[in-house]
Amino acid sequence: MNTWERERNPECEPSLHPGDNHIPYRRRRTQPAHTCAKKEKDRATQKGIIGITLVSDWFVPYSNAKQDQDAAVRALDFMFGWFMDPLVNGDYPKSMKSLVGKRLPKFTKEESKLVKGSFDFLGLNYYTANYAAYAPHNSSANPSYTTDAQTTLTTQRNGVPIGPKAGSDWLYVYPKGIYDLLMYIKRNYDNPLIYITENGTDELNDPKLSLEQALIDPQRIDYYFRHLMYLRRAMKKGVNVKGYFAWSLLDNFEGASAGHVAETIPACYDAVFLNRSSFPADFIFGTASSSYQYEGAAKEGGRGPSIWDTFSHNYPEKIKDGSNGDVATDEYHRYKEDVRIMKEMNLDAYRFSISWSRLLPNGKLSGGVNKEGIKYYNNLINELLANGLKPYVTLFHWDLPQTLEDEYGGFLSPQIVNHFKDYAELCYKEFGDRVKHWITLNEPHSYSNDGYVTGNSAPGRCSEWQNQNCTGGDSGIEPYLASHYQLLSHAAAVKVYKEKYQASQKGIIGITLVSTWFVPYSNTKHDQNAALRALDFMFGWFMDPLTYGDYPKSMKSLVGKRLPKFTKEESKLVKGSFDFLGLNYYTANYAADAPYNNSVNASYTTDAQSTLTTQRNGVPIGPKGSSDWLYVYPKGIYDLLLYTKTKYCNPLIYITENGIDEFNDPKLSLEQALIDPQRIDYYFRHLLYLRRAIKKGVNVKGYFAWSLLDNFEWRFGYSDRFGIYFVDYKNKQKRYPKLSAHWFKKFLSRNDKNHTPTMATLQSYFSYLVDLIA
Repeated sequence: MNTWERERNPECEPSLHPGDNHIPYRRRRTQPAHTCAKKEKDRATQKGIIGITLVSDWFVPYSNAKQDQDAAVRALDFMFGWFMDPLVNGDYPKSMKSLVGKRLPKFTKEESKLVKGSFDFLGLNYYTANYAAYAPHNSSANPSYTTDAQTTLTTQRNGVPIGPKAGSDWLYVYPKGIYDLLMYIKRNYDNPLIYITENGTDELNDPKLSLEQALIDPQRIDYYFRHLMYLRRAMKKGVNVKGYFAWSLLDNFEGASAGHVAETIPACYDAVFLNRSSFPADFIFGTASSSYQYEGAAKEGGRGPSIWDTFSHNYPEKIKDGSNGDVATDEYHRYKEDVRIMKEMNLDAYRFSISWSRLLPNGKLSGGVNKEGIKYYNNLINELLANGLKPYVTLFHWDLPQTLEDEYGGFLSPQIVNHFKDYAELCYKEFGDRVKHWITLNEPHSYSNDGYVTGNSAPGRCSEWQNQNCTGGDSGIEPYLASHYQLLSHAAAVKVYKEKYQASQKGIIGITLVSTWFVPYSNTKHDQNAALRALDFMFGWFMDPLTYGDYPKSMKSLVGKRLPKFTKEESKLVKGSFDFLGLNYYTANYAADAPYNNSVNASYTTDAQSTLTTQRNGVPIGPKGSSDWLYVYPKGIYDLLLYTKTKYCNPLIYITENGIDEFNDPKLSLEQALIDPQRIDYYFRHLLYLRRAIKKGVNVKGYFAWSLLDNFEWRFGYSDRFGIYFVDYKNKQKRYPKLSAHWFKKFLSRNDKNHTPTMATLQSYFSYLVDLIA
């Protein structure tokens, strides 16, 4: 053994001696003992080095006041300098000698000489940080180490924690503290040789968690990643750090918290290690996008205006940041770069939508076909295929040509059915020889709800009593009309594909629906029924007609005459009009019974007689994303899939969207903005539940993450980021991979066949995270 460490955290031991306020300071006798531990004759023959491990929090001044700044320095003296000053300078810090007085032992000259310089290296343990505020203490009757520094330590300032709280009551995550502490040591203690001998975080030992759940610890990955990033920064500044030891390999006995918290590195991933081979061999992985959110080039290449161009330009106040999709991610010009990124990530497919007004600027064949638009999508499709990626093409993702909205109100009119069919057939003719997966509509529920109930999205219609800023509308009638004609348009487009193109082109066609999962607010029958009604009014609204040819009974009963009716011919046309179901899942809500009898202000929002909420007894249903509607509830994807299997004859399903966002924080550095462990956690947990659903017999054949890139997020503009790649909107839309992109690439690697890896493989996964920093 060539490296010796004499003591671990001597500062922590005074709490073991509550009866005598002098004893903590008498612990200084460990210093001479430390120095005698290894004799010179041993050093010469054994050729090793010896040091000591100290622990220190970092202390942030509570305010900018000089008194609080001095308090933070004293806190460091009383925790770290207490030992480091004697080791470097041969005596205790001046602040300690002044404030502790005679209770602080003195070194003899011989002891001082013995202690000074008695280490080859410093072991440093860092976990957390505190705010430090000035707190004078003049009582000589009850002297104590806890008040001697005349400093009050706290983890909050103005009610805001210094960082996220871990399992232990003392551990708040403050990664910058390791950098600040190392720089402080470099300046004040002659830049010694340092090993980080402990660093880590814990979680509560929750007996309610299954083993599978207990092994998922993204907060630990985040903790290590951020601390290692700051450690690297300190080393680049010249701090002499030569090693890093994580606390800890295994969960263990954690002192006073024994049995209550767990501290371990990700090496216990064993039972739930998840990768491509965890899914069927023919399972498809891809990412999803849409034309208005990605393409940009709004006035280039012969494209005509859509309702989203009009809405975002005429009503910028309805977009959170006042932005629009004129440039978006600029995929129109950068599609080759994006295809290269997808290929490098080991993806199988790309789901994108065609801009109706880029092909038909006036919305109709009679207005002329835009050959430049045809050329663009041919180029995109060919580029995908050349790189081994399958195109999954959506025909309508909310960007209706403005001309059709102006002429007859778009999807409020039956005239839309034939125009959509014509547009769809044009796409089959031009692209169907290479496109084998068609999606007619994306989330007709969102289009109807956001565009005709709340008016928050294009075309921005609703009842005046619901939102005075709407351009007109009726929230109790128009959403049902818009959905009705979307369903008929879908069915017409499917009919022409099946009759004229499917046999020769050998493709399949479907529709993408979205649904939240609804959890009964209580176990009462009323709330359980409310949850089922909520599903009927969001998912069944479309899935019932597609499967059974008519709307759900609850909708017919509660909406009454305001709900359009299918003719027998229409019912036959709609029923079974899909080869597969695209399913978008993001979040969950609690649903409670809420009877509503007001016939004057009828609205889709109250027709279901269900109140939806994200909290129960003040506790959120799950962690919140950036968007006000997105709360993380991974089990919901499993519950929704099992519900679909049971109620709708187990259709072929592709998960066509699933993802989480973070706030576009301009204060973050690029380096910080790329660290997104919450996204890795989101995907991991949802994929775990998806795999479980597949094992239960649900017929899911693919999964598309939303989204490859940060993009224009409709009414939220660019204020929320859903991408696994960061888009720098201030630097010509340059793309940068987030941590989740690296995770996905490894997850999708075809060379990684190890389903339940050995400990060595798992440790290499931790090393991989470290490599990301280098």
